[in-house]
Amino acid sequence: MEIVVALPDIRSTHNVGSIFRTADAAGVKKVFLCGITPQPIDQFGRKRPDISKVALGAEEYIPWEYIKSVARLITRLKKEGYMICAVEQSSKSIPYRAFKAPKGAKIALIMGSEVEGLPKTILARTDVILEIPMFGQKESLNVGVAFGVVVFGIK
Repeated sequence: MEIVVALPDIRSTHNVGSIFRTADAAGVKKVFLCGITPQPIDQFGRKRPDISKVALGAEEYIPWEYIKSVARLITRLKKEGYMICAVEQSSKSIPYRAFKAPKGAKIALIMGSEVEGLPKTILARTDVILEIPMFGQKESLNVGVAFGVVVFGIK
């Protein structure tokens, strides 16, 4: 199974760094940074130490690409044969453990932002919405933690 991840509008550099590090551990092929998500290299071409500190250098060898619009990215990934899987709570979501990817599938995980999650317009463009069941009083996990749970859970 081939997995890529898209991070639209993730605000925290620490979350981005954590996702790079987890992506490395899980064998993710590429990280797409969208919207306001910070990039490992700043506008002057310098390494972002706040991302690098958490990623432990994974941002240097995990391929990544910035694309402003996650909607355009989804269109592109669908044309490339990826199954688009949002990670979000929704009336249409299924528990991530119930998801069975077809053999040899190409999966694109779309992670919601820390505060707003994924908008309905993006959810409508996905093939499946995966949810992590929550048993406590909080309704969500940190996006970096949620990515780790799902990426290892669907492998």
